[in-house]
Amino acid sequence: MTENPRPDESAEAQGASGPSTVPRCYRHPERETYIRCQRCGRHICPDCQRQAAVGFQCVECVNEGRRSTPAARTRFGGVMRGGDGATVTKVLLGLNILVYVLTLLLGPAVEQQLSLVGNRSFFADAIGESSGVAGGAYWRLITSTFLHIQLWHLAVNMFSLWVLGPSLERLLGRLRFTGLYLVAGLAGSAVAYAFTSPLTPILGASGAIFGLFGATVAVARRMRADMSWFVGALIMNIVLNVVFRSYLSWQGHVGGFLAGLALGAVVAYAPRDRRNLMQGLGFGAVILASVALIIWRTVQLTSGGVV
Repeated sequence: MTENPRPDESAEAQGASGPSTVPRCYRHPERETYIRCQRCGRHICPDCQRQAAVGFQCVECVNEGRRSTPAARTRFGGVMRGGDGATVTKVLLGLNILVYVLTLLLGPAVEQQLSLVGNRSFFADAIGESSGVAGGAYWRLITSTFLHIQLWHLAVNMFSLWVLGPSLERLLGRLRFTGLYLVAGLAGSAVAYAFTSPLTPILGASGAIFGLFGATVAVARRMRADMSWFVGALIMNIVLNVVFRSYLSWQGHVGGFLAGLALGAVVAYAPRDRRNLMQGLGFGAVILASVALIIWRTVQLTSGGVV
């Protein structure tokens, strides 16, 4: 006696590969399979199977489930992701190292175009006319934060970034961490631009790094966490600021630290029901304050006869 196939199996098999009693994968009709997706019931081959809590699901159902399920969030609103949680930190490390390598390969031309300087820099005549921030080169406020000339300067900043970055990135999420780094760097550059001689080139990621220090203080305070793990990096940076105070921009460091402290406090203490709004307003306020300082200094330099 011949057993008749179930109606749904027969219809599916015939639609995929002609009359047949053997079910086939809905995505790969040439493959026979008896495994069904636990959500939609379609037959799926081993390449289309995704492990579920019970049985297997097809690729489309898994993707649909991901879209309909809210992303897991960190305590401060960031999206929780797999891996080591240090993707942005590694990208920032790579960018800083890449710019340093370019300075070795291309020489002073890189510093000439990327460093923070108010008006014409001291080596402009040797290389060519150089416009400072007051002359419209506003990109220097950001590009200077990725520029290092001395290897020890790069090493200290990248060590501090690696110590502080991964933990903050995991707590804040990629978007908030990226914003913290860039906005703190901008604030540090704005303070350095406002209160440093317009003829003095300024460079380095220290403003952004001190912003991470400030944010770490605020976040750790909110979590009542042990802060001893980053004390070594903080002490090292303070000692270097004292020993090399003639070469380092304390203005940029202070500006970055205060900005990071403010941003960290906004992220850490924003009420849960209005978290995105309050955090967005906090970041916007720091950016506006930095822009106002930049405008004030630019007007001062362009109208006051400072060269």
